[in-house]
Amino acid sequence: MSKKVLVVDDAAFMRMMVKDILTNNGYEVVGEAANGKEAVESFKQTNPDIVTLDITMPEMDGIEALKEIKKLNGDAKVIMCSAMGQQAMVMEAIKEGASDFVVKPFQADRVLEALNKALG
Repeated sequence: MSKKVLVVDDAAFMRMMVKDILTNNGYEVVGEAANGKEAVESFKQTNPDIVTLDITMPEMDGIEALKEIKKLNGDAKVIMCSAMGQQAMVMEAIKEGASDFVVKPFQADRVLEALNKALG
């Protein structure tokens, strides 16, 4: 059975890129969100196996969304996605329970490696 993924990024193009990587490699994308608020709502509705979560987003950033998702499910698997130069935010995300992080622009093999590692 394929693993269910929630893809969160404020850029539709980035969501599409991640979705293509995932679906071409046997993952099922069960939801998408464009900001942290949508991410938390979608997480509740779709109950994914793993979430890819952008850090910099409007309304609620990825760090806040990560905290909310972890409150809902302490075992939630979350991969943070960030642009270059956001090391401090990435470290905070790891401290808050993120499983891993992937730097943009995405390399398909790195995205898959992070998901496979997080899912064990």
